Amino acid sequence: MIPVCHLEELPAGESVRIDTAPPIAVFNADGTLYAIDDTCTHQDASLADGWLEGCLVECPLHAASFDLRTGAATCLPARRAVRTHPVTVADGMIYVHHTAADEGTAA
Repeated sequence: MIPVCHLEELPAGESVRIDTAPPIAVFNADGTLYAIDDTCTHQDASLADGWLEGCLVECPLHAASFDLRTGAATCLPARRAVRTHPVTVADGMIYVHHTAADEGTAA
């Protein structure tokens, strides 16, 4: 498990990037926490810097969109999904369970 931050440090509608290999973005979408690989599959851009609307994040470069629940690319120019990672909260701390690259897309 990778510690991210305290729950109160990630308000609804916000995201945080954690420097893992590869980087992971953690989002608070209206009180539900999601973690996905941080790099857009279309072009190198941080999804943590994108725009969050509901359970979708829009890439800041070319407006590709990803579903935080599944990692699926929901519009062009991205065609490939990003990996998702399980998130838990224990004693007020957010943790991401990093999944290996060969374990598939959905976590």
